Amino acid sequence: MSAPDYASSHQVEHLYCNHHSWLQGWLRKKLGNTFDAADLAQDVFMRLLRKKEAEPAQNLREPRAYLTTIARGLVVEHWRRRELEQSWLELLATMPEPEVPSPESRLIFLEALVSIDQMLASLKPQVRTAFLLAQLEGLTCPQIAERIGKSVATVERYIASALRHCYTLRFESL
Repeated sequence: MSAPDYASSHQVEHLYCNHHSWLQGWLRKKLGNTFDAADLAQDVFMRLLRKKEAEPAQNLREPRAYLTTIARGLVVEHWRRRELEQSWLELLATMPEPEVPSPESRLIFLEALVSIDQMLASLKPQVRTAFLLAQLEGLTCPQIAERIGKSVATVERYIASALRHCYTLRFESL
């Protein structure tokens, strides 16, 4: 069992004390919402604490640029999640009343959609396209190869790569 990375958490504490208020203000301007800004600012520092190979704070010439880079990624995730939530709510609104899932089921479905979206977003565009054509449209590898202008062997590699990626991410989250 390894010792906790005290230096790393001390560095994050230093960043937090010196830049948290500024970061939260920056996020508030981006999001237009104090509550979401506070949540995402907290998420930035939590992400830093969980990072295994944290960059030493004293070696950062521009700590605000470093924090902004992390925050931008979280803002993108935030908006993607909001878009998914909105699409999910629109779908629910079209369902007949007896078929509408319970609030608990809705939350489970939404979390699953967010996880799937994150998995797909981390794939290279052509790999994602091949995977989605196979999974959603049921196309065969030769059909996908023809559609995207790649060889059948390349399409097979793309799909295998996407499946490995999804399984790896799924088991890491357990």
